[in-house]
Amino acid sequence: MNAQRYSRQILMPEFGEAGQQKLLNAKVLVVGAGGLGSPVLYYLTAAGVGTIGIVEDDVVSLSNLQRQILFTSDEIGKPKITQAEQRLKALNPDVNFQLFGERLNSKNALQIIENFDIVVDATDNFPTRYLINDACVLLKKPFVFGAIHRFEGQVSVLNVNGSATYRDIFPTPPPPEMAPNCAEAGVLGVMAGLIGSYQVLETIKFLTGLGDLLTNKLMLIDALSGQSRTIKVKPIPDSPKITKLIDYEEFCGVKEEPNAFQEIGFEEFTRWKNEQKDFQLIDVRETHEYILGNLGGENMPLTILSVFTKEISRTKPVIVHCQAGSRSKKAIQFLRETHGFTNLINLKGGMEAAL
Repeated sequence: MNAQRYSRQILMPEFGEAGQQKLLNAKVLVVGAGGLGSPVLYYLTAAGVGTIGIVEDDVVSLSNLQRQILFTSDEIGKPKITQAEQRLKALNPDVNFQLFGERLNSKNALQIIENFDIVVDATDNFPTRYLINDACVLLKKPFVFGAIHRFEGQVSVLNVNGSATYRDIFPTPPPPEMAPNCAEAGVLGVMAGLIGSYQVLETIKFLTGLGDLLTNKLMLIDALSGQSRTIKVKPIPDSPKITKLIDYEEFCGVKEEPNAFQEIGFEEFTRWKNEQKDFQLIDVRETHEYILGNLGGENMPLTILSVFTKEISRTKPVIVHCQAGSRSKKAIQFLRETHGFTNLINLKGGMEAAL
């Protein structure tokens, strides 16, 4: 043990060398190295957790940098997982990192999670949250849940010795249209730091046995009012027993049908523009997003899209886009099912692909 590195923690009588040794012996899996994952990984590494697993398959993009403090502008386009390891190793070379450069899914989740003491859920979508929950329930592993939305955040410690799980707090997923991610709803970057820090705090408390955990509790934080409150939650009696992992995208209503959308990549979209191909471009983001930057398309927000249907061509290709690609798919589905459009093309990756 490098006592000097961890001296400020060891000095605390409640923590001491015994607490530090518990961290050094611990294995923590962090799913996601983005907004929440960045502060989580930084502070777990700095605290001296002996083994940290990282699950991440994305690359760095410009819009990440407002909240994903692990990365810099020079790393745009590079894999997050390798850049994260490089920066974290520079912070604390004593930590052993295990990298999983893939998306957590029903086929690999049990194998990845089984060798860790606790999981930190630093994801931003409902299918993965339910997947982590069910895998941890099957493996009897605790996990720390965190979520951010605009100026708000949530934290809880789940599945500890029979305590409440994610399904006890959220028995059923919300409709897809009611579950926007950061690219759609926006988020204040510092919220990721705030909630991520709470997740690390709860993880350290669990590993060292200090304090009272947020088990059977859900902490809600409202940054605008400066207020927080903790509500009690408890296991739902006679709830269905989890016996296996399922298709969580289908469970959450976000699974796409095969070939459901005709898509075009940003490079091909640029070629169409350069060749002056005749098509209509529609931006379904909100007007305040459009004003901040756009691709030159017509702004027809998804929330009031039905107002604009007469302005959408039925005779030439219509490329629909949003910030990251999900709202444009919802727009296409709505226009197909409600108004019979057959000439709609989704711009894969939306504005994010242009950055």
